[in-house]
Amino acid sequence: MADGELLVELAGVSKDYRGLRPLRIQRLELRAGESIALLGVDAAMAEVLVSLITGAQLPDEGEVRVFGRATGSITSVDDWVAALDHFGLISDRAVLVDQFTAEQNLALPISLDVDAIPEPVRDEVQRLASEVGLSAGAMALPTAALTPTDQLRLRLGRALAMRPRVLLAEHPNALLSREESPRFAKDLLRVSRDRGLATLVMTADATFAAGAADTVLELQPATGAVKRRSGLRRWFS
Repeated sequence: MADGELLVELAGVSKDYRGLRPLRIQRLELRAGESIALLGVDAAMAEVLVSLITGAQLPDEGEVRVFGRATGSITSVDDWVAALDHFGLISDRAVLVDQFTAEQNLALPISLDVDAIPEPVRDEVQRLASEVGLSAGAMALPTAALTPTDQLRLRLGRALAMRPRVLLAEHPNALLSREESPRFAKDLLRVSRDRGLATLVMTADATFAAGAADTVLELQPATGAVKRRSGLRRWFS
């Protein structure tokens, strides 16, 4: 997908977030329809990277461009919110309401009427649940009672609900078992391909990375260089 539209671009970026060292990225590009897994980014760094990409934070140095526009030039709240709508986020920071059922949580981005979900919304929710692998039994459970895998699938469904152009995942496999991790990686890649999404998956697991994306890159934190990890996709396939 090297010829796809350039949706996210980071060039010469540095951001001090009070970590061991600043987040540095010499160059990172994400194009339409391209799925990338990025190694070498811990949980704190992943949060900062997502904040930079979505414009919630600005870099100390360098430039972040999304959808052809530098995030530093977005000064209107309305413009920022409009840009934010193009992103789907899979993260523990994306709040789920524990007392709601999985169905209600999945309906929430579409409709605030979750006590009596309108039929068209319910149909869309069922389609999303099927797409991300949530069973009818899981959909009826309170979110707090879901397994870690089903909670993650619910977060994926929530991220897809508003039909984003870019999907960002912060260490999605962190709480998955060894058996569940490859299954979720396969489903994540399937969803990205089926929807033609630009997907950036941040993970510490090279095997998960190879299963979840078509391209595996690794950040060298000391220099900010981003290098391709060769052979992983072929090995995993």
